[in-house]
Amino acid sequence: MDENGKLTLGSLFSGSGAFELGGLLAGIRPVWASEIEPFPIRVTTKRLPFVKHYGDVNSIRGDEIEPVDIITSGSPCTDLSIAGKRAGLDGRQSGLFYQAIRIIKEMRCATDGRYPRFIVWENVPGAFSSNKGEDFRAVLNAVCSVKDGGIPVPGPPKGKWANAGCVMADGFSLAWRVVDAA
Repeated sequence: MDENGKLTLGSLFSGSGAFELGGLLAGIRPVWASEIEPFPIRVTTKRLPFVKHYGDVNSIRGDEIEPVDIITSGSPCTDLSIAGKRAGLDGRQSGLFYQAIRIIKEMRCATDGRYPRFIVWENVPGAFSSNKGEDFRAVLNAVCSVKDGGIPVPGPPKGKWANAGCVMADGFSLAWRVVDAA
């Protein structure tokens, strides 16, 4: 929390700042963002001039940037979408998800596990079926590994991930839900 008692937010794969704007509307203070595309950076720089821009996630060190309560990540969906070639998390774009996990782990290590307190990952429904559901299980395993690397996530019941679910563990929980963006 910042000096005013507000939750703070850092956004990876920021795009044009939807998470930052949503945070502001919810009383959360956006602190920094990561994006490489010039036009979205111009949008957020103009509309949110107080948000720092760190550029490419490959160059960010989670132990060198300001700790935040919430890290959001809208990692590229290119390889997970049913409209794409379905390369999955092994794809060049969607595999960038693991950079977010790396940054989060580095920040948690540097802050003795205090920050970030919350992780939000946004993606497409195709993530559930990519690689026969194994890519979503890999996402869940990676997120669980932030707190405890020893928690194996089972595959989807009946071979298909539900539109909502959770993983409950000692000291943390993880939940997902499909939301219609329209």
